[in-house]
This record gives sequence, C-alpha cells and structure tokens, in this order.
Amino acid sequence: MQVNVRFDNNRAFLGLNGNFTFEFHREFKQATTTVLEHPGVSEIEVDFSAVDYMDSAALGMLLLFNERAAGKKITLINCKGTVKSVLDIANFGKIFEIR
Repeated sequence: MQVNVRFDNNRAFLGLNGNFTFEFHREFKQATTTVLEHPGVSEIEVDFSAVDYMDSAALGMLLLFNERAAGKKITLINCKGTVKSVLDIANFGKIFEIR
C-alpha cells in the first residue's frame, strides 16, 4: 500500500493505492499526521480509486483519523465495489461524506 499526499490551498488530498489493511497502519498514520499538521488545512479528501480491498482495521484507522481531525471535513471519494460495500455496511456515510 502506498499513500500520496498533496495540498491545494486549504485542501489536502490523500491518494491510497493498494489494499487498505492493518499492515498499512504506520504509513497511513504518518500521512494523516502530515496532513493534520499542515497549516490552514480545513478539508481533506481521501481517494479510494486505486483501492480494491479494505479490512476492519482500515475502518478503525479512518475512525481514528476522523477523531484526530478535530472537526476538519473529511470526504471519501471514488469508493467503488467491495470498498463501497464495506463502507455502506459500516454506516460510514453517517460519519463521512462519501462520493
């Protein structure tokens, strides 16, 4: 799994690539810390277009990221297939904007 981070004014983009599983927790935490410590960021988009699988640990990582974001808007974009199903079953649409 890889994560690409980029910034555009007050927005940050996290591009995930590969299977989003427990083995990825260190990289995900480093990337999200970079985003949260970047001055002026108020919106964050997490791009799932290159993710085909996620496990329950990934759901936990997203929840922890949301807590650490302290009110910043997090949007999960390009969710499809199994990933979209997992997010729907877990009712993540009540926590995040998913599109």
